[in-house]
Amino acid sequence: MMKMTFSLLVLCFVGTTILLAQTADEKAVAAAVEKLRKAMIAADKTALANIAADQLSYGHSNGLIEDKAAFIDQFVTGKSVFLTIDLSDQTIRISGDAAIVRHRLTGDTNNNKVPGKVDLVVLTVWQKQKGEWKLLARQAAKIPPKS
Repeated sequence: MMKMTFSLLVLCFVGTTILLAQTADEKAVAAAVEKLRKAMIAADKTALANIAADQLSYGHSNGLIEDKAAFIDQFVTGKSVFLTIDLSDQTIRISGDAAIVRHRLTGDTNNNKVPGKVDLVVLTVWQKQKGEWKLLARQAAKIPPKS
């Protein structure tokens, strides 16, 4: 009985240690996602530049694909304006120095001074570069309105 209890305790400790190691990267990626969310709302050029990888491929739900410079330009020029961004159903999967994040993005927009609402599913790929998680790729898809 004592041996089984000890074995169970060791198994729980090892399982918790592994979980915590995964959780640290997942937390860091979640923090990077939140920085991106805030930078998009604020149209903060410096923050957007810092979070995006130089090799960024940023796909909009309308099919437009942008590089890093065009991605930043969309926000700072007011072509792409998010008044609010709410993220839900987020999942994060880590594989080495890469992370795959999926979530639902809803929000209020004012693109080119035209108010609107978005309801998207988004896939982002993050890469750890020099110890920091950088947005490497993003693709959004529209969720059709319920009829």
